[in-house]
Amino acid sequence: MKTRLHPAVSLEQAAMLAAASIRDTLATIAQLPASRRILLFDGARVPAGAEHFEVIPQVAGDLDERLAAIFDECTGPTVLIGMDTPQVTVRDLAPAFEDWNCDAFFGPANDGGFWALGMAEPRGDLIRGVPMSRNDTGRIQLERLLAAGLDVHLLPELTDVDTIDDARAVAAAAPSTEFASTLSFVTARELVAA
Repeated sequence: MKTRLHPAVSLEQAAMLAAASIRDTLATIAQLPASRRILLFDGARVPAGAEHFEVIPQVAGDLDERLAAIFDECTGPTVLIGMDTPQVTVRDLAPAFEDWNCDAFFGPANDGGFWALGMAEPRGDLIRGVPMSRNDTGRIQLERLLAAGLDVHLLPELTDVDTIDDARAVAAAAPSTEFASTLSFVTARELVAA
């Protein structure tokens, strides 16, 4: 999310929005009845809100390799949640934390990607090789799960923050998030500077 918002906002402001998005997502995850909370992280400073998360550094490689590695490491029902949907709620994720009466959960994003992926029996091979950050990533990932014979239940489609218009839409839909207040602050600074 960070650099994709530039030049609509400065790189520093984009980083502020990304940090707020991570904190909102971590706050939502903290409310879920998970037995293990992992932050798959690539950076020097662990974000605020991750104090009760197990922080695991990302492996080298493309995004599909990094995501696959964590699914290879986990056992039992595992749900991956992206950080580009700060509006995600406990209600959005509830089906994946209530009753696993399927093999997988898939949360599509409006940009053709996905914001959530859960597997009852995590398998990195079902992610590895899926081209990421494209408008057909979600379709290819879902097809990969279905081709493996998995019974997949869909989670609601969410807006993935790729552009400033996406950011505004997400902030309007979830005005009480830190992301929304950060966007408001960034926008106010833009107007003052203009």
